[in-house]
Amino acid sequence: MTPKKNLFAEIEQTVSSFNFNEITAERKNILKPLIEFIQLKVDNQEDIRLNLICTHNSRRSHLSQVWGQTAAHYYGIQNVFCYSGGTEATAMFSKVAETLTKTGFKIQKLSEENNPVYAIKFTENQAPIIGFSKTYDDSFNPESGFAAIMTCSQADGGCPFIAGAEKRIPITFEDPKAFDNTPQQDEKYQERSLQIATEMFYVFSQIKK
Repeated sequence: MTPKKNLFAEIEQTVSSFNFNEITAERKNILKPLIEFIQLKVDNQEDIRLNLICTHNSRRSHLSQVWGQTAAHYYGIQNVFCYSGGTEATAMFSKVAETLTKTGFKIQKLSEENNPVYAIKFTENQAPIIGFSKTYDDSFNPESGFAAIMTCSQADGGCPFIAGAEKRIPITFEDPKAFDNTPQQDEKYQERSLQIATEMFYVFSQIKK
């Protein structure tokens, strides 16, 4: 598929470094149900709603939401709406915003409360992604007709049923939180962000329009 390639320059540069051959066969198998869900929606000309879910909606689910929406735009897949949520609401961890900013996203902090709201832009003229912590069934998120993507094993194990989900797809990632307040923190957040980005771009690269 021919990508649109009109992301911010720094993000473009990161995307150009992705090597889908580095994704293992096992991971590609895990990603396959998501590819199939999106392809079916494209074929039927239906909206594609993805709700990326983790326990606290603080790290992996936000990275997945942002990179998923960016990948959909990059490959020109229309009517893709990425959301995120948790089994409980906490706050989007500041290191996530910092990591995305270093990759080239333009992020504006819209509020300063305990659960701040961020506007996250990946290109000049698209509406920003709104990032804040919420439960997966928050009124901000879709009520039905969405795929529930379980991005952490705790949420995957603890939520065998997601009300309103058309499909439930476990795609779990290691938690960079394990490295908070350690010398490896920046490196591990960047590593997890790039893994999620590469896999989300791989997923949307497989979609036939």
